[in-house]
Amino acid sequence: MAIGLSIFAGLLVLLALRIHVGVGMLIGGAAGFMAMNDWDPSALLFTMNHLAYARLSNYDLAVIPLFMLMGQFATHGGLSKALFRFAAAFMGHWKGGLAMASTGACAGFGAICGSSLATAATMAQVALPELKSHGYSGRLSTGTLAAAGTLGIMIPPSVPLVIYAVLTQESIGKLFMAAVVPGLIAMTGYMLVIKLIVTLDPKAGPASEKHSWAERLTATLAVLPVMGVFAVVIVGIYGGWANPTEAASIGAAACGLLAIITGGMRWDGIKKSLIGTAHATAMIFLVLLGADLLNSGLALTQLPTELAEWVKNSGLPPLMVLFAILVVYVLLGCVMDSLAMILLTIPIFYPMVMGLDFFGMSVPDKSVWFGILALMVVEIGLVHPPVGMNLFIISKLAKDVPYMETAKGVMPFLASDFIRIGFLVFFPSITLGLVHWMG
Repeated sequence: MAIGLSIFAGLLVLLALRIHVGVGMLIGGAAGFMAMNDWDPSALLFTMNHLAYARLSNYDLAVIPLFMLMGQFATHGGLSKALFRFAAAFMGHWKGGLAMASTGACAGFGAICGSSLATAATMAQVALPELKSHGYSGRLSTGTLAAAGTLGIMIPPSVPLVIYAVLTQESIGKLFMAAVVPGLIAMTGYMLVIKLIVTLDPKAGPASEKHSWAERLTATLAVLPVMGVFAVVIVGIYGGWANPTEAASIGAAACGLLAIITGGMRWDGIKKSLIGTAHATAMIFLVLLGADLLNSGLALTQLPTELAEWVKNSGLPPLMVLFAILVVYVLLGCVMDSLAMILLTIPIFYPMVMGLDFFGMSVPDKSVWFGILALMVVEIGLVHPPVGMNLFIISKLAKDVPYMETAKGVMPFLASDFIRIGFLVFFPSITLGLVHWMG
């Protein structure tokens, strides 16, 4: 236990020193192996000899570069503009309507992207100029886009959910199904927050001109191909005629064709998409390898098993344990990114949760339910001041809005997040209803 806790503490120190999270995990895992084997490197070298192949030969991981490529094509092919124009055509004439349209467009873009950071960065470039030109306050504009950017990982497909599925041997299709309703609730909650803000302060989000039905029809026709890609990917997975990797392959190819035909993407855009996908995939796989070595080192110390047993025998109410875990996620979100949080904590927290009784749920149901809860709280870390990654991205793009204004602007949306998490904890059917209905 002492060695295990020392490894964990040492890793946090390395992260505080700005060591790359994948490298930090590799160092922590190597230290664990050496310490548990009297500093004999044989066990470490044997593990590293087969670790990379054992992890990266996993067929399910092929989903990650394909979803990343799909998002890159959507980003460089201008598909985000079509989504924003479609949402603005129907909601822009309301007070706060363009901010609501930005939220809806983020949800739509998240359905073909799978990354919150990419969703926030891409939609901000499209929406910020429009919001500014229509007189929206900087606080509402940046707060909306920072919060709505998190829909990139909440609306399936979602890269963090794929990682969770691989770590826990859970079904990717089940997790994607379970995320649909909570994701739509999140989008609706953000829109209600915007409505509340503009009701209290009408100047924050003035109404724009109303679009004609002809303009709405044009915007709808422009966005139909994007909706088609989403339908092919999600319905393909849910319908059972394509596994997640096959559906992602079809979606990436369709996005690429759409970007070329409708978005005018040329060779330069294709090259940027491929390089961007390679960079993102390499980073994710490095973190995965680091997490595997770290988890193997921690397993030797028996830390995860001992903690799970301690929690199980402590007599603490299961909900108290769950809320403590969720608070840890919120705190970790202040110092590390979403992928690192999932890779670092799931091997420790997952056995704890599976060993406790929540509303009489079966283990498979608990596994899916906890995965969605973890995703939701990880998403809060992306916008939680002082170091939420989405806040930095939006602040970088909105140079005329101070960072503190963006941080203040996101606070009402965080309140919506916490209320939603409370509902998901006490009403698991919100998460599991669609999974059970779809079988």
